[in-house]
Amino acid sequence: MTRLGPLLALLVVPVLASAQEAEVSFSQEDPLGSVVAPVELPAGATALYGYTGAPEVGLGFRQGLGALEVEARARFDWFKLGASLEVLGRKEVVRSGAFGLAPTLGVGLVLNSGATYMDNDNFSGVLVRILPGLVAGYRVADTVTLLGLVDLPIDLGLTGDKQRRFQALGGLGVEVYLGGNVSLLAAGQVGVETFQERAGAGQTRLALTGRVGLGTRLF
Repeated sequence: MTRLGPLLALLVVPVLASAQEAEVSFSQEDPLGSVVAPVELPAGATALYGYTGAPEVGLGFRQGLGALEVEARARFDWFKLGASLEVLGRKEVVRSGAFGLAPTLGVGLVLNSGATYMDNDNFSGVLVRILPGLVAGYRVADTVTLLGLVDLPIDLGLTGDKQRRFQALGGLGVEVYLGGNVSLLAAGQVGVETFQERAGAGQTRLALTGRVGLGTRLF
């Protein structure tokens, strides 16, 4: 996480310096965006992506349907040795020039080992995950989109006594088109996490995430 800020700065600062001279394209065939950008894929567009970071790594598939975007993803939390499978929908509700805004909503299943080698407060269990969130994008150049990210995942235990976990995360990112239908993402979020392994044993702590990913448009 300590290296995420300088990485974002190296990506964003040169772009902002030239953004005023760039001509921004918004055609349906525009290849920029596959990991998070654009806030909604156009109808018929398909993307695959993968990312690494802390505390997790992930793989995902995105499909634009026109009325909304559907995303399926698998994530592995290497701090907790836990895995999740998730399906989400995303719909752009605001479009004003270079700016777009889309709420997201999804559901998933979490299998958590309970390993404590990296997280002393971790607990084992099978949990259902509810995934509300928000993605904002601002196109600053033909090849660059700045991102605002809000995630509010809620995990509810299926096997334990009132197990639960809730995170409120907000942050920024940048997605850059590298050519050949490939885009690079760098993003970080900060927030709070509240959780309990059993009734009456709740805790709250700081939550941080960071990731760097690559994605490609297939169609």
